[in-house]
Amino acid sequence: MDAHDDTPTPRPRGRGIYLLPNLFTTGGLFGGFFAIIAASQGRFEAACIAIFVAGVLDGIDGRVARLTNTQSEFGVQYDSLADLVSFGMAPALVMYHWALLSMKLDGATAGKLGWLAAFLYAACAALRLARFNSQVGQVDKRWFIGLASPAAAGLMASFVWTCHEFGWSGQELRYPGLALTVVAGLLMVSRIRYHSFKGSGTGPKADRVPFVALLVAVAVLIALWIEPPVTLLVAAALYALSGPLLGLRRRAPSPPAATP
Repeated sequence: MDAHDDTPTPRPRGRGIYLLPNLFTTGGLFGGFFAIIAASQGRFEAACIAIFVAGVLDGIDGRVARLTNTQSEFGVQYDSLADLVSFGMAPALVMYHWALLSMKLDGATAGKLGWLAAFLYAACAALRLARFNSQVGQVDKRWFIGLASPAAAGLMASFVWTCHEFGWSGQELRYPGLALTVVAGLLMVSRIRYHSFKGSGTGPKADRVPFVALLVAVAVLIALWIEPPVTLLVAAALYALSGPLLGLRRRAPSPPAATP
């Protein structure tokens, strides 16, 4: 070919993204963003509901991607960034506006503890997500290492929602709110194992769960219809406690064998 040929070199076509799963991810991101705005306006019930809606959408987007065979590295990274907003920043700021902001009533130092606790939670959520992304494919999918960020966000949001529903102000419960924020954040970065409810191994039966799980799900749905915030708080608290309790059970020494 002539060295002076001016024929333009064709550009590589840009790589597109899959629309459907990323729409669900964007919906979850919107839920977290809306929760932050609503909390800053004192609309705590709406903020907490938005976090749970984000949690539902977060559970859907991955399944949609697998069912439609539209998984991509872009989707993984986008989902992680959306989770940081919806399950890291949003719960921290909802709790801050509801309760931790009132810590300043006990002095300047206490006021700093309030916003530092909110930051600790957000930072732990970021660390939890980064660790999860770096260990994908290297750990047993039956277990989460540390409390999953959606579960921690559910614990925070259900606590605020339940207290708000019963007329208990964040100012009155600022110290329980502070303790819950710190504990939830530390559980996310802990090495405690939590059941992921993703089946029992590999192969064609990997995603199957025991039949009793269906009965429990039906009971939870009925309870959600009757009293949503209390049901969510009980479920989130039991799940958060399940990891440490199972860990203690595994460490408990076996009883000595009976001797004749």
